Amino acid sequence: MTALVAPTVRHVQHVMGMPISLALRGRHAGGPRGDAAWAAALAVLRGADEVFSTYRPGSAISRLDRGELTLAGCPPEVAEVLALGAAARLDSDGAFDVRRDGRLDPSGVVKGWATERAAAHLALLPETDFCLSAGGDLTCRTLDPADPPWRIGVEDPHDPTRLVAVVPVHTGAVATSGTARRGAHITDARTGRAPTGIASVTVIDASLTHADIDATAAFARGPDAARWLDARGRTALLVRTDGSTLLLSGGAG
Repeated sequence: MTALVAPTVRHVQHVMGMPISLALRGRHAGGPRGDAAWAAALAVLRGADEVFSTYRPGSAISRLDRGELTLAGCPPEVAEVLALGAAARLDSDGAFDVRRDGRLDPSGVVKGWATERAAAHLALLPETDFCLSAGGDLTCRTLDPADPPWRIGVEDPHDPTRLVAVVPVHTGAVATSGTARRGAHITDARTGRAPTGIASVTVIDASLTHADIDATAAFARGPDAARWLDARGRTALLVRTDGSTLLLSGGAG
C-alpha cells in the first residue's frame, strides 16, 4: 500500500519589497482557517514594513534615525530588533551592524525576525504543515516526522537559474545571504567594503531570526566566514567566489 501525501496549497503576495510565499499541507490547507492564518501572517509582515522600512519617511525607524523619535517613543518591537542587532554586532566583532554609513538600517535583522513572527500564526493551525518564504529565506514545520520534508533549493550565486544544493527540512529555518539577487549589497561594517572570497552563505537553524542574522554576519566577514560559523557550531553551506563549496555540519560549540 502506498502512503498518501497531503496535497500542497500555495499562496504568494508581495510585501516588504519582496515575494512572500506560503505552502500549506494538511487539514487546513485551502480551508478558511488556513486562509485566515495566511492573512494574519501577511498583516505581521506589513506591520513590520510600516515600522522598519527605511524607504518610508514616516516609519518609526526613519523618524528615530532623524532624531524625531526617541527609542522609548517607538513601538516596543524597535527596541527588540535593535537589541538583536547590538548582540549580532558583538558576536561578529563588528562585521554586522544596524548602522551603515551613519544611517540606521536594521534590514539585516528585520526580514528573518518578522517572518518568524508571521509564522507564529501558521503554527496555530492544527494538523497542518507549512513552509513560509520571504525573499528566499524560509521557516518550515512538519508535524509528523514520517512525512516527507520540505525540499529547500539553494541557488548558485554565480547562476541563479541553477541550484548548488537541495536541503531537506522537516521543521526549522534556512537563510541565505549573498550576491545572487542583489549584487554586492552587504558590506563589512568594519571597513565599509564588500567582502571578498565568498559568494553566498546559507545557514540552517531552528530559528529564522538567528539563521538570517548569522548568514549575513558570516557573509560580511568574507574569507573568515567558515571559521566564524564553525566556532558558533552552525550548520551551513558556503559558496566561494571561485565556485567551490564548503559544508559545515554544526558539530562545534
